[in-house]
Amino acid sequence: MSHSSEGLSAAEIAQAETDAARDAACDPVFANEQAHLDETYRTLERIGRAAAAKLEKIAADASADKDAMASELTANTATDDDILEMQAEFAQVNRIIDAYNLSHDLEAERLRNVEILLKQPYFAKIVVEAAKTGAVRELYLGTVGMSDERYERVVVDWRSPVAEVFYNQANGPTSFVANGRTVDVDLKLRRQFDIRRNKLLNYFDTTVAIEDPLLIASLTRQRSSQMQAITATIQREQNVVVRHEDVPVLLVSGIAGSGKTSVLLQRIAYLFYQNRTSLRPENLYLITPNELFERYISGVLPDLGEENPETLTWQAFAARLLPPGRGVGSAAVPLERLRELDAAMESFAFEPGDFVSLTWRGKRLVGSDQMYAATLKHPREQAGAYQVALVRTWLEKQLVGRLRGLAATDEVQSELYDLPLQEQLRLFDEPLSPLEGDNIDEKTLADFAFLYLQDQCADAFRMLENDDWIDYDRIGRRITGGEGPTGLEWIYLKMLVTNACERNARYVFIDEVQDYTASQLLVLARYFREANFLLLGDPNQAIIEGTATFPQIEALFGRERGETVRCRLNTSYRSTPEITALFATLADRDEAMDISSVQRDETVPQLIECADDEAYVAALRECVRTSRESEGLSALIVPWKQDVKRISALLGDDAPAVLDDSGRLPASGVVMLPLKLAKGLEFDRVILANASERVFPANDLGRHRLYTAASRATRDLAIVSQGPATPLLDAWKAR
Repeated sequence: MSHSSEGLSAAEIAQAETDAARDAACDPVFANEQAHLDETYRTLERIGRAAAAKLEKIAADASADKDAMASELTANTATDDDILEMQAEFAQVNRIIDAYNLSHDLEAERLRNVEILLKQPYFAKIVVEAAKTGAVRELYLGTVGMSDERYERVVVDWRSPVAEVFYNQANGPTSFVANGRTVDVDLKLRRQFDIRRNKLLNYFDTTVAIEDPLLIASLTRQRSSQMQAITATIQREQNVVVRHEDVPVLLVSGIAGSGKTSVLLQRIAYLFYQNRTSLRPENLYLITPNELFERYISGVLPDLGEENPETLTWQAFAARLLPPGRGVGSAAVPLERLRELDAAMESFAFEPGDFVSLTWRGKRLVGSDQMYAATLKHPREQAGAYQVALVRTWLEKQLVGRLRGLAATDEVQSELYDLPLQEQLRLFDEPLSPLEGDNIDEKTLADFAFLYLQDQCADAFRMLENDDWIDYDRIGRRITGGEGPTGLEWIYLKMLVTNACERNARYVFIDEVQDYTASQLLVLARYFREANFLLLGDPNQAIIEGTATFPQIEALFGRERGETVRCRLNTSYRSTPEITALFATLADRDEAMDISSVQRDETVPQLIECADDEAYVAALRECVRTSRESEGLSALIVPWKQDVKRISALLGDDAPAVLDDSGRLPASGVVMLPLKLAKGLEFDRVILANASERVFPANDLGRHRLYTAASRATRDLAIVSQGPATPLLDAWKAR
């Protein structure tokens, strides 16, 4: 049996089910496993119906109690005893509401997990014998765990401690760690299933992960527009990363196609499971290369029953910290520049011009001279975070006091009646009429005016909250004696002066870490100073000049965090052996010998060297035509962003659709995109638009760029060159 349900058409699935029925007739193991699957599926459906019914009952009971409580509660403030009694009643109501919310959330999560499991109840079975007692247990592993009404385990979560023996060990004596205690067991059976809802299509008994037939079958499927979870096929070296103990910094170096991003997402799901009661999505940050990639991976964690963490690009991260209207700028800032700022802070003191006045309609609410004077009230405090916090608190009081004064003026109060009705309702929850002005007491009117001014002066409050009342540009010029700071330097300087950081972050994940400069990484390390980092990348895909090398990354985080643990992923699960062999010749010498592929053989990569422009355009057209006639998703990868228009003009009506940062990958067809945007993605077929020496010179940057482009292909690779191909391909051609 060799088929897999992933990526099959409806006709192929029907044929697979027919084959499965035939297998069940002659294979008692298959028949027994199908019977167990039928029973499990019925149990899941029953659990789902019960959860849905409970949700309906909770909603009905909550609505009835809400109506009853609303009729009984009264706002009685006549005496102190009445106030205490009223507060006790409201507290009791809040407890009842909290209980309903908790019950609702538990049943909603249970129903959501049932819906996940109904697509595939489980993917594996292990039989383990306890070393001490000899008790034998059959456990079925699934995407999420599920127990029935009697609290008996129906499906074991893949992240549970015992599941590690499936991912990490061969059959025989082994162990796992649960609640800090090592449990010795004998793994008697490691069985994998290919299941579609309640139909068993296939099963395999395997002993070593790398011989995984289901893995091979899943790798043959066509690429899709969304990344898929690898829960059923996590391999041993990947599992080391997924289940790694918490360390300050885990640095993973993996070749193209080794599953780095998949491993990252599986680890996030694992961490959510391990810290179920304390870890929330807002405690995790995922830094991604671009928005297209964000969308590509966005469905993996929801498919695993988890929410996506805070996901953003470097540009989005920087924009959050920079003031409105200020560009992010270049990340190519020498690390020494930031070290100079570090050194300067040891003797830093504020000066009169280091502040920005808070204004409204040309009126000065709090002046920069007042801000400087406030710093002098704390002469013993070194200029920096503590002093800034003290001054900020004082400024807030000053701003509120200034607005209270303005709110008492006729000029401001008269503006309230000119506000549109919707604005009045938004600000005051009631309309104001000039005819009723005499009926509103002065204090109420002043309070309304203050609310109005708070809304009008939102920018001033934002400046206070974000510490943008400090002129970092002037401070930067004064410290360095040069031009104003770049966007990156501005952020770093603000962090030094105010101690700005994200204290709620517990984990930070940086994908494609080789694309970041040392200065970018230092900013991230300092901003998320209390988080553990998982950094993943491939030194061979460093296609941007001036980015940090892996030794530099290790040294930087070692200095900042004290410990950096390294892991390596050297097996490619993406590309055929022939494609893997090609990009292996482009890898760094110390890594090339370790690169291997578990894929099946396909066609040999095609190299087309064109003697003239006419032949070049004809070759591109033919490659695009062939790709359009093939199944799956293909990409025409051009070297640079500016090449997109040029190639589109050359191909005319034959040009593929252009994919940019704001788009989404289609399920099939041919797209054109620049190399930088293609990083992290994979395609059934890749056409490399021009592999000449001019585009890919024989240096490290050219080699890395060619390695990255070639490794996007899973099945077929066509390399077109306008003239002779780059010498970087000589080693491959000589094989």
